[in-house]
Amino acid sequence: MALEAFKTSSPLTMGVELELQLVNPTDFDLAAAATDMLHLLARKPFPGDVKPEITESMIEIATDVHTRHDELLEQLRQMRDTLVVAGDRLNVAICGGGTHPFQRWFDQRIFAKPRFKELSELYGYLAKQFTVFGQHVHIGCGSADEGLYLLHALNRYLPHFIALSASSPFSQGVDTLFDSARLNSVFAFPLSGRAPFLLKWNDFERNYFAKMEATGVVKSMKDFYWDIRPKPEYGTIELRVCDTPLSVERAAALASYLQALCRMLLQGQEPPPAEDDYLVYNYNRFQACRFGLDGAIVHPKTNENRSLREDILATLRHLTPHAAALDSQPALDELYAVAVHAGNHASFLRRQYSEQGGVAGVVDAAVRSFRNGRAT
Repeated sequence: MALEAFKTSSPLTMGVELELQLVNPTDFDLAAAATDMLHLLARKPFPGDVKPEITESMIEIATDVHTRHDELLEQLRQMRDTLVVAGDRLNVAICGGGTHPFQRWFDQRIFAKPRFKELSELYGYLAKQFTVFGQHVHIGCGSADEGLYLLHALNRYLPHFIALSASSPFSQGVDTLFDSARLNSVFAFPLSGRAPFLLKWNDFERNYFAKMEATGVVKSMKDFYWDIRPKPEYGTIELRVCDTPLSVERAAALASYLQALCRMLLQGQEPPPAEDDYLVYNYNRFQACRFGLDGAIVHPKTNENRSLREDILATLRHLTPHAAALDSQPALDELYAVAVHAGNHASFLRRQYSEQGGVAGVVDAAVRSFRNGRAT
């Protein structure tokens, strides 16, 4: 099938998808409860969209299209509250976090949906190991070429989103020493990584996608697990590097940060993207995954070594007029506090491990954080 036409949408609109963990509140292991949860939620209107994910211990929620941070946050809170009530009825806890700290991947069950079955047959054990949890943010684009421009211009800022959202320090019962271990699971897939450097949609469609389709490797954009990918059916680009935060408040702040960055980039306030920008892409990505806010990155234009934390703080200050225009300064204020003193959710989870004496306490803290709206 040919690549779908890129549907133009209102520039700088945004939407959020969150993959959430379903947890047994007794032992805090993952619970294969997606079917029951979705059946219960289907009995009355849900304030957004909710659907299954690849294994039975996951669900994904998605917001409507928004222009304002406060309205996005309000919908996310309504969705969270609805999920918490449903979970209480089923005796199932719900939480964020990019990985479950001690679940065993081989115990997971693939959700009974044709696409998930197909993925399981194709990727083998990787499909069950893909029981990891991410936040995806969509930004509306006025044209397909605008979308490709933003996709590549944002590459230097991807470490910001990895470090600020990082919430997956534990896997298989141990501290991985990564702030975001989740992205290592994503990188195992052959069509992960970065999009090819093409800035014209016609070139992307004819010179890349059509050739990939002819190989039989891909059928649609869903087959690409890139860090940022175009979504032509929505008229958006989709940022995919974020771990699912422990609170919807942090999720809304990250989305609004991306919105403000896109506004700045579309105004031409930075040099245009170039293929050589990707020379340091994997290095910067690794630094953010491994060390979080304490990572060191290389600026792709100047080759200058920078503290990731300081680069985030400088960017947040630079975005002040854009946040004012978008009424999203509270979102940037939250992320400023994260970078200055609060730390990311990976740091919070490590403190919980130390204070509560194990990985079960980590999940307990994640459940309480999702319910209460803050990591406490």
